[in-house]
Amino acid sequence: MNAEMALDRAPAEDFYEVYWHGEAIGDGGDLQEALACYVLVKPDDGDWAVACAEAGAEPHLERHASFEAFLDNEDALETILVSASMIDTAVAQLPAVLPG
Repeated sequence: MNAEMALDRAPAEDFYEVYWHGEAIGDGGDLQEALACYVLVKPDDGDWAVACAEAGAEPHLERHASFEAFLDNEDALETILVSASMIDTAVAQLPAVLPG
């Protein structure tokens, strides 16, 4: 079996869509990449516990079978509720951005 055939038979990987206040704010090919999208809506004071408790925040991910399934508008396989600590951990692992 050649490499191209092996790739055709490889199982599809999950794909995650990221939600904050009812809107999709990003996506990722794995859980860590998806959770890192929350940096886009990081509260000014950095307090994710307060931000996540805000009415309507409802941070969550929708897990799809694959990017292709997402593009084909297939239903999500599951909804994953995201906690403030999950976001804290993911954002803390991002590299620091240097000024200038």
